Amino acid sequence: MITWMQRHKKYLIITIWISTIAFIGAGFVGWGQYSYGDKAGAIAKVGTIEITQGELQKTYSNLYSRYNQIFQGNFDEEKAKQFGLKKQAFEQLQQQALILNLAAAYDIQVSDDEILAELETEKYFFKDGVFSKELYKNALRANNLSSKEYEDEIKKNLMIQKTLQLLPIKTLKSETAVFNALSNIADKINYKVLTKKDVTLDTSDKALKTFWNTISGTFMTQTSYDIQYIVQTPVANTFSNTEIASYYKENKNHFKDAQSKIIPLEKAKEQVIAELIASATKKAALKNYILYKKDKLTDANTTSVTISSAQNPFTPDVLAKVSKLGLSSSYLKPSLVNGKYITIKLLKVNAPTVKTYAQAKAEVLALYLKQKTKSALQAKAKQSLNSFQGTTTDFITYKDSDKLTLLSKTEAAEFLSKLFVSANKNAYIALKDGTIVLYNILEQKMLSQDNTNTSDIMQKIKSNLFNTALIKELQNKYPTEVFVKGL
Repeated sequence: MITWMQRHKKYLIITIWISTIAFIGAGFVGWGQYSYGDKAGAIAKVGTIEITQGELQKTYSNLYSRYNQIFQGNFDEEKAKQFGLKKQAFEQLQQQALILNLAAAYDIQVSDDEILAELETEKYFFKDGVFSKELYKNALRANNLSSKEYEDEIKKNLMIQKTLQLLPIKTLKSETAVFNALSNIADKINYKVLTKKDVTLDTSDKALKTFWNTISGTFMTQTSYDIQYIVQTPVANTFSNTEIASYYKENKNHFKDAQSKIIPLEKAKEQVIAELIASATKKAALKNYILYKKDKLTDANTTSVTISSAQNPFTPDVLAKVSKLGLSSSYLKPSLVNGKYITIKLLKVNAPTVKTYAQAKAEVLALYLKQKTKSALQAKAKQSLNSFQGTTTDFITYKDSDKLTLLSKTEAAEFLSKLFVSANKNAYIALKDGTIVLYNILEQKMLSQDNTNTSDIMQKIKSNLFNTALIKELQNKYPTEVFVKGL
């Protein structure tokens, strides 16, 4: 993380602080009940620096947008949870706060002139090659940001940049020379690949149950919730031209084109009506919610269902809210799900129980295969280590993953990274995916270093080591207090 910042000091909008500019035009994604504009309320404190709920929300939203681009629009909240996006966002803010603490210790300052100079380099606010104050203000207004908020973030970024400039990382010629030498060691090897196809396992119920009996207590059902809910479908109201014009006048900023220009009423009319319907639907849902709580909603159709992480007809966000309900506070305000408002009443919480063998069989089988395959492959590798007949390569270096044709490029890169730090001439290497590679080094030589330049690689290695040590040292110096769960 810090390496990236050091390489981009000149135009730094620091990655540790996902800068506000990224939200302009990137769209906004949230979770739970957090509000985009809510800057109040510290969720954590790092040294003397507070991290607010609003900062976490912004950083999460930017990360979400980045992942969504990588996944070509197929990223959702479920994947966000799998990737631990909320934790990633918090860790970025935590690292930012650590460096800001260090900046305060060095009494590093940023002037208004420096903020202005940095602001006027942002091409996003340029029009016809010139910085446009109007475009700047309109862009911030469209994203519910004040100029003070945005400029405060620029100030933080510059402060972090200045702090990092005090910590230059330089590579010595002797270090590069040693690394060049190590990079040019080449081995000729004989190797053989063992995969799960090379072992046969007993997967009968008898074998699985024997395995199951030793670990049965670790397989639990999920907490589930018996709920009842009502649905508020979109209302079918019609609106007069006066109502449409009045709403448009009060909410013009909602209706903009790709260039952030306000769309005239005649072109935005359908969008205005859609918003009016959405607003009316929400009001109807809230009205029914109050009646539902008072047990006065006599004509409503209710549906009962049991939901859990594995069986959830709603969204992960709705399930998270349901999990926070109690029998003394059992009603959940209307939540928008697939264009309809769902109002939920919690009936019962079903605590986890130990699964039966039949319930857990699929999970047991997966764990059984993983563990037994690993041990069987290792036993086979040890048994055949001194007698295997494999494939002989030409002289290869740690960079020649494409020459190990029996492995995928990822597997080959992992194998070579471990091979060239091993002190064993004849051994085996277990890869992350469970594959085992037997090898025997037949010959070794030093290649010509005439065209070798690994200074950039050496710089990255030193930077990574330094950055890891720096963050660890700052964490010891500036402890983190977390005030909310889930971080």
